[in-house]
Parts: sequence; structure tokens; C-alpha cells
Amino acid sequence: MHTNDKKTLDKAALANEPEDSSRRNFFRAGASAMGAAALLGLVPEEIRTNAWAAGSDAPELTEVKIGFIPLTDCAPIVVAAAMGFDKKYGIKITPSKEASWAAIRDKTVNGELHAAHVLYGLIYGVQMGIGGQKKDMAVLMTLNHNGQGITLANQLKDKGVTSGATLKRLLDNENRDFTFAQTFPTGTHAMWLNYWLAANGIDPVKDVKTIVVPPPQMVANMRIGNMDGYCVGEPWNARAIYDKVGFSVATSQDIWTDHPEKVLGCTAEFVAKNPNTARAMIMAILEACRYIDLAANRKAVVKLIAGKAYVNAPEEVIEGRFMGDYDNGIGKKWKDPNYMKFFSDGKVNFPYLSDGMWFLTQHKRWGMLKTDPDYLGVAQKVNQIKLYSEAAGQLGVSVPKSSMRSSKLMDGVVWDGSNPKAYAAGFKIKA
Repeated sequence: MHTNDKKTLDKAALANEPEDSSRRNFFRAGASAMGAAALLGLVPEEIRTNAWAAGSDAPELTEVKIGFIPLTDCAPIVVAAAMGFDKKYGIKITPSKEASWAAIRDKTVNGELHAAHVLYGLIYGVQMGIGGQKKDMAVLMTLNHNGQGITLANQLKDKGVTSGATLKRLLDNENRDFTFAQTFPTGTHAMWLNYWLAANGIDPVKDVKTIVVPPPQMVANMRIGNMDGYCVGEPWNARAIYDKVGFSVATSQDIWTDHPEKVLGCTAEFVAKNPNTARAMIMAILEACRYIDLAANRKAVVKLIAGKAYVNAPEEVIEGRFMGDYDNGIGKKWKDPNYMKFFSDGKVNFPYLSDGMWFLTQHKRWGMLKTDPDYLGVAQKVNQIKLYSEAAGQLGVSVPKSSMRSSKLMDGVVWDGSNPKAYAAGFKIKA
């Protein structure tokens, strides 16, 4: 961590959290776990570093390596380490910048990474053996909602394309192969791209060619003409506009408002061997998510994650959409209330079973899964609701009464997890 980054974030914390509610909650947690009398006489720093490590709840590992990809939504991992939220729970988080989602997958599966900032659908793909080597996986918490997008090359704008409908018209009338990029075959961006194309009458399997490109390489590949469009996380949609090579045709929140996106993921084996460490990671990163979601802290977070060690992009490219200020690059500017969220009083972070099940329905829809899985059974196995609830309870963060939630997507179809088999089979366009 850079000293200047730490000072910037510390100033923001002092300015915006004068009573430090997170610390108060932590003291309550420590008092509950250890007994109030045991805390008497300890100074705050001693409590910060020792309370959670006491007794049988001590983390099995004190140093954890968490992988991330250079994207705006890696912020919770970076902030947890930079702000020292990890130390409060007896662990040291080392963020590890990785080159691709395939690298994240391989290093998490083989134990080189203890956990990762990772695509929701990647975890489920590995669990089902359709996204690489089959391995039992775990979703510890959701890191963010919203904040991804679909970018089209400027050459399409020159041909009159400004929407899904006009893209469909061009595909119908121009006899050539159109290429679109996503970031991992079973991942979130592949599913948002497929859903958006299909909702506009374009079959993502038959009508276009899709390729996999790591997020930081999207803009460069578009610049040299390797694709007509792509779906990726920020800031790589905003960067295409900044570099004048593309424009935004849709945001992921246009497709599904408050959709699940990245998760804190690891192997099921890691959780079984290190439950206290897993809980400590959740607590540290949940605190980071709460910190980031305070609007007054976001500029300091932008300054931190923009650095070469993390996202490695100009601050102005990250800041706009991180603050909810959108510009599609072809004349429309707006304040999006559904911009990237990290906490929202804990509503973001709960690992809803229905969220995990949705990705399975799309894997089935597009032929990645040949038969219907036990949707609910798989989600119950992967999503660590009990562990998350324990961690959230220690921080005074409420958890929902139901592990399912209901949402209406862009085509008007409601997803609530009640009948996943019928949902997966009910789409007009499918493999």
C-alpha cells in the first residue's frame, strides 16, 4: 500500500465517519464474543488487532492472498487491505493483480490464491465442470451490483446503430460476420451480453461470433478492429469513450437493475479448512463495502484504485460512472441512480440463492448445461449463507428474511427462483 493512498483514505474516513460506526459495531461484537469485562483496560488499537483473534474464533490463516482483475469493482479488496479493515479481524489481506479470469480460476482452484474478486458465473461454471476443471466452490458474499456495460465500436454508430433495435437491423442487412467479446464463457459479462442480444432478437449463438478478451485488453482490441462490440465491467466502457473508439449502447443495470455481479469466491475446501479465516475475510471486506458506498468517500477510493498497482487507468475515466455520472459517448448524459453499489445497508452483499440459480438457468439456456441441474441444491451448496450471516451479525448488518429475491429484467420476464427449470426453458431464443 502506498503511504499517500493510506493518508488520503484516512482523511476521508475521519471526515465522513467521525463516530466510526464500524468500530462501535466491532466493539459490540468483541464484547459479545469475549465478555465486556475482558475488554476493560484495553486501548482501541489493542481491541482492533486482538479481539477477533481471541479464543476458538482465531483465524486459521493470518495472511490471505486475494486475487483481483483491474476493474472498478475490485475496490472492496483493495480498500479492505489499504484501510486496515483486515487487521481488525486478525488477518492480513494481500491483493494480487491477475491478468485474466482464467488465471483467477486456475490460481483459486489450485490454492495459489486463497480467494478472489471473481465473476459470479465463473464460480458456478467451475462448480458444474463447464468452466474449467470441476471443483466444489464457495461464494462467501456478493461484492457489488450494477456497473457493467455493453460498448459498440464507433464504426457501427457511423452506420446508424445507436440501440439494440438498430443493431438488429444492421445485422439483418449486412452480410458479414459480427464479433462480440466477453470476459469468460460462463461469467457475468457473457450472460449480460447474451441476454441483451436475445432481448433484441439477436441469437448470440447463431447470429454473431463471440470471443473471450480480458477486461483491460478490450479497448485496445476494439481500436484495432478485433470486435464490433463487447461487454465488460467499468472503467473499460468509459475508457472506450475517453479514447474515442466506442460508445455505450447499454448498461448492465438496463438489463437487470441491481443485478448480482462480482463475488468473494474461493474453493469449498478452503472454507472447510479455514472457516474462521473465511469469516474474517467477509467481515473485513463487508466493512470495506460499507465504507465505499458512502458517496463522500468515493473520490478517495477512485484515487486509490486508479494507481498502477490496481486498475491503472486515469482517475477521470473511473470517477464519472463510479459516482453515477453517465455519458454514452453519443450525446446522452444522465445521473444513474442504479450505478455501481457495494453495500446498500447490506442488501448488496447477501449471497441470495436465487442469484446463483439465475446463472445456472442461463448456462442451461445457452446449452452449456445439457440437462437441468438441481438448481436449488447447487446454490445451497455453493452460497455460504450461514457463514455470511454470522459475519454480518458481528457487524450489526441485517440479513434478509428470505434467501430468494424477485426481479424483473429488461424483457419484462420476472425471475424469483421459484421455478428455475421452466424459466430456463421459457425463452424464445435459446440454444
